[in-house]
Amino acid sequence: MKCKLTLLLLFALSQLQGQDPLPQTYINPLDIDYTYMVYNSANNLSYRSGADPAVIEFRDEYYLFVTRSFGYWHSTDLVNWSFIKPEQWFFEGSNAPTAFNYKDSLVYFAGDPAGYGSILYTDDPKSGKWTPTPSITNNIQDSELFIDDDGKTYLYWGSSNVHPIRVKMLDKGNRMLETGVKKDLINLDEELHGWERFGENNFHPTLKEGYMEGASMTKHNGKYYLQYAAPGTQFNVYGDGVYVGESPLGPFTYMKNNPMSFKPGGFSNGAGHGMTMRQSNGQYWHFATMALASNSQWERRLSMFPTYFDKDGLMYSPTHYGDYPRFAPSHPTKAGEHTGWMLLSYDGEVTVSSSLMQIRKSTTNDDEVEVEELPIVKNESGEITAQVLTDENPKSYWVAEENNEEQWVKIEMKSPGKIYAIQLNYHDHETEIYTRIEGLRHRFLLESSMDGENWKTIVDRKDSHKDSPNAYLALSQPIEAKFVRYSNVEVPSPNLALSEIRVFGLGLSEKPKEVRGFEVDRQEDRRDAELSWSEVEGAQGYNIRWGIAPDKLYHSWLIYKDSKLLMRNLDRDTEYYFSIEAFNENGISGRSEVLRVK
Repeated sequence: MKCKLTLLLLFALSQLQGQDPLPQTYINPLDIDYTYMVYNSANNLSYRSGADPAVIEFRDEYYLFVTRSFGYWHSTDLVNWSFIKPEQWFFEGSNAPTAFNYKDSLVYFAGDPAGYGSILYTDDPKSGKWTPTPSITNNIQDSELFIDDDGKTYLYWGSSNVHPIRVKMLDKGNRMLETGVKKDLINLDEELHGWERFGENNFHPTLKEGYMEGASMTKHNGKYYLQYAAPGTQFNVYGDGVYVGESPLGPFTYMKNNPMSFKPGGFSNGAGHGMTMRQSNGQYWHFATMALASNSQWERRLSMFPTYFDKDGLMYSPTHYGDYPRFAPSHPTKAGEHTGWMLLSYDGEVTVSSSLMQIRKSTTNDDEVEVEELPIVKNESGEITAQVLTDENPKSYWVAEENNEEQWVKIEMKSPGKIYAIQLNYHDHETEIYTRIEGLRHRFLLESSMDGENWKTIVDRKDSHKDSPNAYLALSQPIEAKFVRYSNVEVPSPNLALSEIRVFGLGLSEKPKEVRGFEVDRQEDRRDAELSWSEVEGAQGYNIRWGIAPDKLYHSWLIYKDSKLLMRNLDRDTEYYFSIEAFNENGISGRSEVLRVK
């Protein structure tokens, strides 16, 4: 409480002094030094990935465990993370890890790609020293360890398109031995729940059964919220649903507003196979997996969204504008909310120093990735252009001819604006790294200009030792500009390669008007709905919100340019309510009237 009052006083003081307060912010995907993956190395596929996060608060600090990362991360604020390499071997291949803070005295950990392994514990995770239990517990693929207030211990697990999520009890006081209590809990029902259907946009021509995996348990107000992921980690519709029970063993009832975590549109898609952490201040956070799926379908990133329980006990995690800057957990009143900073760089004119290749990829409905190599195009001044860097497609990318100080990217935004933050999304192009390597770094210079000739340094990381494959650079004060230039120094690959440079702030003109002509046509298959609306002049795109009541529009789908959308993610027997808003670099329009769709 004292910390919160201090932050409020600092905010008030800055306003009295006439300054624009710029609190700490973050963005999804999270800015951490993701590990290069070992699997797929036989196919010469080199890429970073971060997936299946487990996060705990322990003695007022935070620990992040991630699939096959050769260790874990530590933070004091949930924004800035530093890697810890454990002394023992068992973290080397931990798959879909789980961790639990028991009464702020011990941290328990489990996770192994072979489906079995010891449960570890420590009272000093910062040291990297862990102790394994002498007993081995089997079948812990995609596990979740949960210790109730009475000390009873439960292990949930399951990763299959056939088998359910299961639970078994362990004896915490006797080497985590199994007690003999085992139970099948929940399974997918794609005929009722559209969002559980396999495939990009919940469609696949042959495979109908989605994957159920990533169990997680949250206890709130005496109820047990069993979370699960579906339908597949590589898809834009990867999300987390919830079943609610009165006991850790169930029975469990499907939550009406599912999925509770869902982000199908925008730059970074997916919000599945995660877990929900409660801070000591009472704020919940849902950490989840986002699909990148460019070099491999297992190429993923991490996200963090605030999570709430409404008056009816429904759990939800709002993801609207979920890959735009958001207020950090330290914000006294708006933790996790969208800052209001918009995308200034979208569809901007880009010129580059050189171009080895420019690639545009997209995931098809049959789980394949279409690859298109774009021809080199020059503008009237003879400069090479690269529109893949401002198209809001994380799968498209540009590769420079070298990795040196002669490589640069210049973006001319459509209109001047106040720049508050920049995100650099690097691409792994033939990096030939297949494990955790320390000492990797991204070195660069960022400059801004109003006329494209006179430049001002805004970020200088020419001598940085920071490894930031998704670097997020929030400015201390906003800067007005029309041009942004990235100058390379060094990246950890043979060639500089970028998938997107995203400039955030506020434009100097008018936000778009409200959307007209919004219609929702629910199809004969009640899991599907076709949405359409009239285009709004000056809009970059549209954000659709929907939910099970006019005051429960917890879901959102952000799209650029288009004025129609086919959704296949509805629950067959549920009535929904829809609204839509337009947005551009200047802000967000008012919402349309809420439509009831039976």
